[in-house]
Amino acid sequence: MIRPIDLINKLYPLEDELKNILLVHSRSVTRKALDIAEKHPELQLNTQFIAEAAMLHDIGIGLTNAPGIHCHGDYPYICHGYLGADFLREAGYPKHALVCERHTGAGLSLQDIIKQNLPLPHRDMLPVSMEEQVICFADKFFSKTKLDKEKSVEGARKSLLKHGTEGLVRFDRWCELFL
Repeated sequence: MIRPIDLINKLYPLEDELKNILLVHSRSVTRKALDIAEKHPELQLNTQFIAEAAMLHDIGIGLTNAPGIHCHGDYPYICHGYLGADFLREAGYPKHALVCERHTGAGLSLQDIIKQNLPLPHRDMLPVSMEEQVICFADKFFSKTKLDKEKSVEGARKSLLKHGTEGLVRFDRWCELFL
């Protein structure tokens, strides 16, 4: 068992607005993901892993440049997933790292990364395990600019269009599975 707050504190030692945004958003995503797990016992989801990984899924945001959410790092925001994954791998949590890397949009295929010329490593970044899918799905309902406001399904679908239409197919399948 890991303590996500210890890893968060390692990258975010200051009690500032960025850390507040990260924590509030991550707690919202964690609650929704655990609610989904509770409503679907037939999926036999690992709720301890979901709780840990959902809290850590956005740990890389502070390394990116997104001033609107107090991020003043060197990388484009879309890189936060793989940057967080690198941090978690180095800390010894490779399964948690996969959630970071695979949650952007509704996951990104190698084909989409190349087609959109995204500044990401050239590999599939699609959620695979059911736990990864639940966390990725739950994340689509919360932004970091309107904290604690849950989006509707249509609002989440609209946000996903920023990453192309490929993710909508996955998101719609998740709606059928998880709602």
